[in-house]
Amino acid sequence: MTNLGSLAEGLAIMAIVGGLIWLGLFLSPIVLARVRSSAGPRVPLTSVPPAWRTITDRDVPFVQLLSAEEQERLFGLIHVFLREKTFQGCAGLQVTEEMKITIAAQACLLLLNLGGECYPNVQIVLVYPSTFVPKLALRTAGQVVPPLVPELGESWQDGSVVLAWDSVLSGARDITDGRNVTLHEFAHQLDQEDGESGGVPILDSPSALRAWGRVFRARFEELGERAAKDEPTVLDSYGATNRAEFFAVATETFFEKPLELQREYPDLYEELKRYYHQDPAARLSRGRPPP
Repeated sequence: MTNLGSLAEGLAIMAIVGGLIWLGLFLSPIVLARVRSSAGPRVPLTSVPPAWRTITDRDVPFVQLLSAEEQERLFGLIHVFLREKTFQGCAGLQVTEEMKITIAAQACLLLLNLGGECYPNVQIVLVYPSTFVPKLALRTAGQVVPPLVPELGESWQDGSVVLAWDSVLSGARDITDGRNVTLHEFAHQLDQEDGESGGVPILDSPSALRAWGRVFRARFEELGERAAKDEPTVLDSYGATNRAEFFAVATETFFEKPLELQREYPDLYEELKRYYHQDPAARLSRGRPPP
């Protein structure tokens, strides 16, 4: 009886192990599909329309800091963005090609060296001429009271990004002020790709996730403490609102004030560098675009 019992137990263990191996092989493509590769997608674009370069030279000067290969990849991503996303003007605004290219160029900067699709959750970009009041409603004492605070941008999990054009343009033309509403809102979209909005985008590995959590938690808490004391920092105090806003603000700062961020928060800079597979500080050190 003992030998038969041991044999049966051994066979059961083997069956369980075999089942786990099979399950791992079955699930591994699904898990890996959620990990962005380090190489940006190659998008066939036979030639860049001259109008696109005219617009980026005038409105999006960071493009001139990119290498020829990076520019080729960026314009390819812009091509995909324009093909897949719908633009809609609000409050009487007529969306122009300049608006589309300026928004797409900045949004696609974040994707430059990330694999995967081009913002798979984004379906429409709503563009207001200036600050707008969000079309959300609060019910108070039986009455619907709309919010009264104008905003520069919003990112919704239903696939919509809302932007104020004047802020988009000013943020694009000044690449060193640390404020860029387009980068901010599309960073939210990266954060939301896994269905959550907690300041943790899709990362390469469990170890990357642990390192990210450790650094971002510490810096988020530090920013909250410094904001409460009105202490200046390279990060906008709005990032202390919550972890999702911290990631969006950190992204703005990473691309617009990389040297300052690297100096003040080197660990945070390194995490963003590993995630985006870009080094804006090195890029900026090589040369600034002409005024």
